[in-house]
Amino acid sequence: MHLLVVILPALLFVALRPLPVLAGGDAAKGEGIFTNRCSDCHMVRGDTVKKAPPLTGLFERVSGTWAGFDYSDAMKSAAIVWDEDTLTQFLKNPRGYVPKTKMPFNGLKRAGEAEDLIAYLRDATAD
Repeated sequence: MHLLVVILPALLFVALRPLPVLAGGDAAKGEGIFTNRCSDCHMVRGDTVKKAPPLTGLFERVSGTWAGFDYSDAMKSAAIVWDEDTLTQFLKNPRGYVPKTKMPFNGLKRAGEAEDLIAYLRDATAD
């Protein structure tokens, strides 16, 4: 009985707590951001390296691993697994997140831009 008194409240706490709200982002706005800020260097699909690696299969890929692109030592050694959180941090402040990255981009500074871009990339880069 004592065990039930301890476990039941914990189970109820876990079961009834609100789920985290995922930042959705606007994929249409994200496509515009990609076109204006990213597409000169990156492709969302394919395997062609323009000035930077293509983003095909970006989510869950490890940083610095696209064959055929000469990454900085910093990007290779960072070994970041790209997901919504790591991409958000990197896109907002590339050199702060990966010091000495080669990416010549100062980051997305306006509220919601990173989330919008990620919403677009989530579908556009899927294998």
